[in-house]
Amino acid sequence: MKPVTEGDIRSSFVNCSKGDAKRLPVPRDLDDRPWDDLDFLGWGEPSLPGRGYLVVPRDGGLVGVALRFPTGGSGRPQMCTICLTTHSGGDVALMTAHKAGESGRRGNSVGTYMCTDLACSLYARSKKKPALGSRYREDLTPEEKIERVRGNMNAFLATLYA
Repeated sequence: MKPVTEGDIRSSFVNCSKGDAKRLPVPRDLDDRPWDDLDFLGWGEPSLPGRGYLVVPRDGGLVGVALRFPTGGSGRPQMCTICLTTHSGGDVALMTAHKAGESGRRGNSVGTYMCTDLACSLYARSKKKPALGSRYREDLTPEEKIERVRGNMNAFLATLYA
């Protein structure tokens, strides 16, 4: 992923108002992010647990998505549907997002299970390890895992417009 600016991030959101996008917290460490290892930018809101944000590069530009998720977790291992990493406890949650456009304004939403730290790109590249300590053995190359993350994220984003 190419580095993005605060302005790029705020103008990318498709499922919240311009005012909400203007007020949401943007990471202060944008210059320090491992951009070459990211397929999307994901971050949480420390002051409001259960809120997260994604900015994903797509052919038409960046797509930003505001997410909500329950905190605490089930206490049992769960698998992220984006990177297929299994985590313990509350490190995977059902992330929900209002749909884009009129459907979202009527309250319709979609969801999928994701890593709560939104570090799927780093898990796929083995740059970060889950707290569980082990991963399922796969015969995929790192490039295939990266493509899977991108494909799964794009499939999730497609549901925002469906």
